[in-house]
Amino acid sequence: MDAAGYTTLTRQAGLMREMQSVANNIANLSTTGFRREGVVFTEHVARLDAEPSLSMASASARHVDLSAGGLAHTGGTFDFAIQGEGFFLIETPAGQRLSRAGSFTPSAEGELVNAQGDRLLDEGAAPIFVPPDATGITLAADGTLSADGQPMGRVGLWQASDPLDLRHEGGTLFSAEGGVEPAEGATLVQGSLEESNVDPVSEVSRMIEVQRAYELGQSFLDREDDRIRTTVRILGE
Repeated sequence: MDAAGYTTLTRQAGLMREMQSVANNIANLSTTGFRREGVVFTEHVARLDAEPSLSMASASARHVDLSAGGLAHTGGTFDFAIQGEGFFLIETPAGQRLSRAGSFTPSAEGELVNAQGDRLLDEGAAPIFVPPDATGITLAADGTLSADGQPMGRVGLWQASDPLDLRHEGGTLFSAEGGVEPAEGATLVQGSLEESNVDPVSEVSRMIEVQRAYELGQSFLDREDDRIRTTVRILGE
């Protein structure tokens, strides 16, 4: 295969990754706290001996859109939404993770957990306990959780110490290899959840663009295959 074929193959592989990313975004249109993701295309230039350099596309990097989603009112006592920058700190079996998904329920032990059973952590990175007999539970804008007017704890708002260390692990969870620190300026809203920030119209439009680009590349590869076959047949006669 000549250089044009290799260049097109690397581009096709990148377009496949982009299509998978778009499909995952569309699949998570209704996922609370989901952040849309895209693929970053870069150019890789290889120097060839006694021939012009070879330029190929690389699409191994990912970009996560951290813009806020809309708020959906649920009225749930333990449904929390963040307004501004910051994340909830969640204790998972793999360690502490950041998330914008704010749907929690008290566990059998009285600790606030998400749908996966992972514990929500407070401003001191400790679990938040809600007594079984607690009533009149309210959440203040600063994260203070109270029952009948008596503070029980404060929901922590966190961010990656280095924004470049933030890594999307799938779903609504993010890791921060360099550690986390308290987030400033954000507020909490009780009885609401943050929706996915995926725009269905733009995602479908992008899917069509990627599909057309892939079909164009495949058409080129088919023509190259026909050309090589024809050349081999003619030289073999």
